[in-house]
Amino acid sequence: MNDTCESRRMMLQIADGSKQAFDLFYETHHRFVLQIAYKILGDRVEAEDVCHDIFLEVFQKSNEYSPSKGSVKAWLAIKTKSRCLDRLRKKKPVLVNKLEAILNQEVTAVDSYVLSQIERDILLDALQHIPEKQREVIYEAYFNGRTHMELADLLHIPLGSVKSIIRYGINNLRKHQSLVHWMNSSGGEK
Repeated sequence: MNDTCESRRMMLQIADGSKQAFDLFYETHHRFVLQIAYKILGDRVEAEDVCHDIFLEVFQKSNEYSPSKGSVKAWLAIKTKSRCLDRLRKKKPVLVNKLEAILNQEVTAVDSYVLSQIERDILLDALQHIPEKQREVIYEAYFNGRTHMELADLLHIPLGSVKSIIRYGINNLRKHQSLVHWMNSSGGEK
């Protein structure tokens, strides 16, 4: 069973009141949440407070998670980012405006391993919902850095076909709920 299915299963068990499932869920995901919070807040104590708040919310409101909103990791990442930005807004309005400007830049310009990992997880999840050929071409271009010409040679298809496949694939990805939610929450390009 993959991590996404396992995490979703744990969420259902937590919603049914399983403390054991919550403990396992916490053990599985707390470093991920803490890493995001620390990267945004830059303060270990504040990051731990956010981590505590997020997992308290998971325990109390796990039934609010819906797989249609994306993977559990994407859901946690968005909740964590949002909670951190709320904290920064309360304390440092100028800093949060700068941070939001950074988060709205192209991902390649964001000097943040954590945010690129979140984007990667969300994109991998969304890729599972588009046709195989589109998934293959976009995966090769995005994750392996192949040019359109390299893809045409690799797949033995015309360059124009590669461009069309990518265009249709991106249009299909735009329809995927987790990407829409991520972009609307300032995580990706608008």
